[in-house]
Amino acid sequence: MSNQVALCAPATMQPPRMQPLARLPVFLALEGRRVMVAGNGTAAAWKVELLCAAGACVDVFSPHPGEELHVLAKEPPGGTITLQPRDWRVADLVGAALAVGQFDCDGEAQRFARAARATGVPVNVIDRPAHCDFAFGAIVNRSPLVIGISTAGAAPVFGQEIRGRLEAMIPRGFASWAAAARHWRAAVASSGLSLVARRSFWRLFTSHAVTHCDREPQQADFDDLLGRAREKAQAAERGSITLVGAGPGDAELLTLRAARALQGAEVIVIEDRVAPAIVDFARREARKMLVGGAGDAALTIKLAHAGRRVVYLMHGDPVTRSDAQDLIAAIRAAGITMEMVPGLGTPAAVRPGVEDARPALAKA
Repeated sequence: MSNQVALCAPATMQPPRMQPLARLPVFLALEGRRVMVAGNGTAAAWKVELLCAAGACVDVFSPHPGEELHVLAKEPPGGTITLQPRDWRVADLVGAALAVGQFDCDGEAQRFARAARATGVPVNVIDRPAHCDFAFGAIVNRSPLVIGISTAGAAPVFGQEIRGRLEAMIPRGFASWAAAARHWRAAVASSGLSLVARRSFWRLFTSHAVTHCDREPQQADFDDLLGRAREKAQAAERGSITLVGAGPGDAELLTLRAARALQGAEVIVIEDRVAPAIVDFARREARKMLVGGAGDAALTIKLAHAGRRVVYLMHGDPVTRSDAQDLIAAIRAAGITMEMVPGLGTPAAVRPGVEDARPALAKA
């Protein structure tokens, strides 16, 4: 009877709520759109370069544009730059996607911000947060992979330090693989692969790109990934179970292999001793079911028989836990495809040769 209760009425975990955000990170498409910039100086020139690199058509209003602006206008990095050698007017804001200004006088900065808002144009006044609707932040550019970093103006130097660390961590070859993903996306969508297979393709692509970031992607890579995705999808449609060890509870000890399994699961059966911070690694759309001991094997096997990709997330290590052996035996007896992902324990318990025994998060 206890098995039936656990099977019919497991506790469902709700996804964690988003914590408060100081700023909403938004990546704005500006290609071919008009942006209005007022002012002069190095900071204004940098914003013009940034906007133009994003494909914007930048109109710059300044009575005496400096040498930096003239150089940029001659060789724009992406869109176009038009210098207007005069002061800005309210009418110049009409139709702009964004407005950016640099002013020495706070009164002029305030007038510019009010005019932009009255015209319905989001505004940024450089170095004057009180007059800004948005901020630029620090950027790591591996376009089309772009990472934005903001401290909401609290500590710009701290944001730059984080950017520097990310620059060192993220290979420049990621740009080529991100561009390949954009190029291959339409081909994957029209390949006839099922939704499960398409998800499998992109998981395989991600692992492949990280491993081969030192070379350019080739058509042979696409063909190989497509074939492997088909094979994996056929197996997944029959259902599968991955036993994932969460280790002693520290989210920073979760292995990369475990994090990938959580990201690929449709259903996650979670032991009640697993720390909530570890569940945060799971795909938000995955169904999460909190269980104790009774009926765990029956529930997990039933979900896999229904064709689901199931992760059983357990405290510790499924390889060494004695009470996990009954679950393993039941899964094997049911003829279901099974994989085991070891969990890290104390440093003395880390065994040589365990695949991907690296923290999924690194302290900054």
